[in-house]
Amino acid sequence: MSAKNGAIKLVAGNSNPALAEAIAAFLGQPLTKAIVRRFADMEVFVEIQENVRGSDVFIIQSTSYPANDHLMELLIITDALRRASARRITAVIPYFGYARQDRKAGGRTPISAKLVSNLITHAGVDRVMTLDLHAGQIQGFFDIPTDNLYASPVMVRDIKDRFDLTNLMVVSPDVGGVVRARGLAKRINAPLAIIDKRRERAGESEVMNVIGDVEGYTCILIDDIVDSGGTLVNAADALLANGAKEVYAYITHGVLSGGATARIASSKLKELVITDSIQPTEAVRVAHNIRVMSIASLIGEAIGRTAAEESVSSLFD
Repeated sequence: MSAKNGAIKLVAGNSNPALAEAIAAFLGQPLTKAIVRRFADMEVFVEIQENVRGSDVFIIQSTSYPANDHLMELLIITDALRRASARRITAVIPYFGYARQDRKAGGRTPISAKLVSNLITHAGVDRVMTLDLHAGQIQGFFDIPTDNLYASPVMVRDIKDRFDLTNLMVVSPDVGGVVRARGLAKRINAPLAIIDKRRERAGESEVMNVIGDVEGYTCILIDDIVDSGGTLVNAADALLANGAKEVYAYITHGVLSGGATARIASSKLKELVITDSIQPTEAVRVAHNIRVMSIASLIGEAIGRTAAEESVSSLFD
């Protein structure tokens, strides 16, 4: 595949090599040879080992755990490509870290998502492509074109293949996620319920009420991020207590920090489905009720369309 004014080049950092390989396979384009390693004091060293002059380069790098290391890799790869005269540099960031810090939550606190956006822009990135941003307004934090892709088409296909849609209810685990859940419910023509919860401390949640009649339904929780897993576990318990038949969850980004995987595995959740926007750990891979769904074809198609100067938004019409 070639772009209008030069060759496509795919460069991968160390955050998710499996996803990068899958995207490259979808595009029929090998990953560009590059060294991304550490000095003895853990400074990042990058060397691009192929000619990229005049090329349309896509860096595939999630800023997942360890977020700071992977962010620095992205910035330094960008600098190396800019100094190697790449024609255009697109940062493909399937999981955009720091997205949850998108506003001042209190006095004397940062808006870290804006800071990270500035860092990426000033490093020399020409365009950003990401997936299911935690807050849509983060697109406006960048002063360069930004494509926010949606995992919903992949999720909808999977749901249609696996469930009886006549007895399905989509559930938002909190009020803030209603727009996302409603959009998916509309695609599969399913009713919508909402979990009303009150968060007492960061990383903990207390379910207060279920808005909607879920009795007898198979419920599917929809959200963008699962971190500690507490919200999902509590939501599943509340739905089952209100008469739901079974509870599943479809979440784009499986952060799953700390003991989250064990918490999900021991919960009443029938299955948690996450994408490979973040490389799954071994604990996630062996968990009996966690399934990983690939979004390589979605991102690969978006990369191909961007290189060919075609519409990306039409992927989600």
